[in-house]
Amino acid sequence: MTNSERHQRLNNVQLDEKTLVRRKPEVEHERAIAIYDLLEENYFCPVGEFRGPYSLHISLADNRLILDIRDEDDIGQLTEVTLPVSPFRSVVKDYFLICESYYNAIKKSTPSQIEAIDMGRRGLHNEGSELLRERLAGKIDVDFETARRLFTLVCILHIRG
Repeated sequence: MTNSERHQRLNNVQLDEKTLVRRKPEVEHERAIAIYDLLEENYFCPVGEFRGPYSLHISLADNRLILDIRDEDDIGQLTEVTLPVSPFRSVVKDYFLICESYYNAIKKSTPSQIEAIDMGRRGLHNEGSELLRERLAGKIDVDFETARRLFTLVCILHIRG
């Protein structure tokens, strides 16, 4: 990793708690893992003359995904990227459905059935991650693993009471 790449990363990620609802323990676990893994290893490079590491605040408002990118100390906003959520609705809905099937299968299905559902779940997750990378193109450069973890957080923000 070059010195420049070392700075193009996230050192803090926060979800907008005002829009979050009480979530199932499985969802909280996924959120915690996604943030932990994201902070451990990521590539995040906003377009512009910015120098990281960055602090990222993620929220949903007015049918838009808002990525508020701040400086390393989480004091000053560097830039904000907004994306319409409508392109994500279908894949997020399908992802929620298959996740629910997966959690139900864990309780009562055979290992091969669980594995088949999990393969479908991972496939949809990959599809959502690629969609996120496409939508961020020209605004923020992220690698695939970073996009996967960010997509998990985007899905969590979509959970409503």
